[in-house]
Amino acid sequence: LEAWEAVKSEVLRSLELPSQATAFVDQHSKLLHERLTSLANGIGENQLVKLNQSTDDLRISVTPLEPVRESISQLELNQAIGNRLPEVALAEMLLELNARTGFINAMLEGDATNQSQRHYAKNLETSLAAVLLSEACNIGLKSVSQELNPALALNRLEATKTRYFHADAIRNANRCLVDYHSQKALTKQWGEGEVASADGLRFVVPTKNILSRANSKYFPRGRGVTFYSLVSDQYTQLGGTVVPGTLRDSLYLLGTLLEQDTKLEPTEIMTDTAGYSDMVFGLFQLLGYRFSPRLKDIGKARFWRVDRKADYGAINDLVKHPINTTVIVEQWEEVLRLVGSLKLGKVKATDVSKVLARGGTLSGLGRAIQEIGRISKTRYLCDYLESEPYRRRIHTQLNHGEMRHDVARHIFYGHKGKIYKRYQRGLEEQLGALGLVVNAVVVWNTDYMTAILGVLEAMGHDVLEEDIARVSPLKTKHVKVLGEHRFELHPDVIDGDLRPLRDPNSSVGLEDAEVFGYELFENDLIS
Repeated sequence: LEAWEAVKSEVLRSLELPSQATAFVDQHSKLLHERLTSLANGIGENQLVKLNQSTDDLRISVTPLEPVRESISQLELNQAIGNRLPEVALAEMLLELNARTGFINAMLEGDATNQSQRHYAKNLETSLAAVLLSEACNIGLKSVSQELNPALALNRLEATKTRYFHADAIRNANRCLVDYHSQKALTKQWGEGEVASADGLRFVVPTKNILSRANSKYFPRGRGVTFYSLVSDQYTQLGGTVVPGTLRDSLYLLGTLLEQDTKLEPTEIMTDTAGYSDMVFGLFQLLGYRFSPRLKDIGKARFWRVDRKADYGAINDLVKHPINTTVIVEQWEEVLRLVGSLKLGKVKATDVSKVLARGGTLSGLGRAIQEIGRISKTRYLCDYLESEPYRRRIHTQLNHGEMRHDVARHIFYGHKGKIYKRYQRGLEEQLGALGLVVNAVVVWNTDYMTAILGVLEAMGHDVLEEDIARVSPLKTKHVKVLGEHRFELHPDVIDGDLRPLRDPNSSVGLEDAEVFGYELFENDLIS
């Protein structure tokens, strides 16, 4: 209690929470009443939302979003970019990006023992790149080893993996990439890093594993796990965690969100339908996040009210469940202590369920957070129903995560995409490596897309801002993941420079060379 009192005022200030429960209840009750009143007043004019009266109940439905087709200018821009992205092997991409960002070298940060040993190991970044690629591609160290190259000898790779390849090292490297990427002008046209989404990528695990579970929908002939990742509106993965293959628990998402340490600080989080509950809404609200799930069937969602006597017109029968504000007031001090402990990292989000429920029954604290979540959820439902742009924004952001899954599957080709790790640490390290390499593809593509857009502008092409905002760095046709892996850097990019852009007509374009101040020399562009 003494430790809590010492930090209480600072925590409340950072989360913008009042010390008195009545102030919180009054503020959010008023906001809820305003949103319900707005929904009631506009329900008759909103042609996309309908009230359906059944025999026993009143339900609401929303017309599905119409797909937004790509414009001709959007298609042309994507083609212009795709035609100019240089072909690159994944191994070369990792080394080139390290020369530009130092993300592989960042894997050595914070380890005094490793720092003292670094001067004994020449080309350590090459060894680390090989280990990283072998894990991300799921192909094993033998597939990337070269006994005639000391940096790639199998015993050297095994030693490098044991000493330097772990969760903290992957986190350091990922932070380096995300922070570098977030400063790009092109990146900021996709988003400011204030929005993130979470979704799970599922993997079959043929071997016995503590986390693997059977699921007839996702693993019809075996067991599997889910890699639950947090993806920013800039297409980068901020963090991820391995969860049992059948678990649907957004507390894992909350934990990933609180523990991510990049420069990006998302305040709005989007998930699919399976990722939400009243409790989750409450925790996110208290911790200063806007929780925005994509609802599959809004007709099953419950709407809540504080004022039992308020008249909400046509939706009165829809908003019929009363919120118990008394339990919020009674448990407010415990609520503040819990969210303060989460904010300061004293309690893990995945352990919160043990505090909020005992023997399957919610504690007083659990019921208080649930009631707070019902206020937050009902306000969200009003926003979701009233605003088609809001629904579309959620849909678009979740698509970013799904597109990343496609890139991850393209890279994780070994063993037919199945994981054979037996222990949680191995799973987390391997799937963390996969997320890091997908981020490397995103960052590398962004660098070259920036250069290509500069070329197009200098050539007089009128590129629309709305087309740039919709172009994606999740492109892999030019990235070679199969065949022999050569961990060598061309002299042109050894100092972090960009390699020549691919000419759309299969030969070097003089206009491209002139734009960048290059001179044409032996069929290459040399800076």
